[in-house]
Amino acid sequence: MLFRSVLCSGKVYYDLLAARDEMNISNVALIRMEQLYPFPAGPLLAELEAYDHAEFVWCQEEPRNMGGWTFARDFIEDAMQTAGAVQHRVIYAGRDAAASPATGTLGRHKREQDKLVADALGLGG
Repeated sequence: MLFRSVLCSGKVYYDLLAARDEMNISNVALIRMEQLYPFPAGPLLAELEAYDHAEFVWCQEEPRNMGGWTFARDFIEDAMQTAGAVQHRVIYAGRDAAASPATGTLGRHKREQDKLVADALGLGG
């Protein structure tokens, strides 16, 4: 069974936690980063070293061109390399790039949120 470490920031953590617990998923660790600047490289490295065999994913609910993704990606990949992870690039799980942070409708928001949570937990198609 492939082990997965999902890194995130903000309230999406609670959606991930609820879905992981509801589906009784035991091969996913959730790492909530409460600070992105200054970037907590040391504490992150300590976490990643414990999961160096895992598949690493960054999850966010903001569109790809917003939120922490573009800022945190290089720091996360540097920590992955230092930790000796086999994977070289962190996987993105979130909304596609968009001009607006809001989807426009509650139904669309819910569908996109369900998809990004499923993708982050390794349940996507």
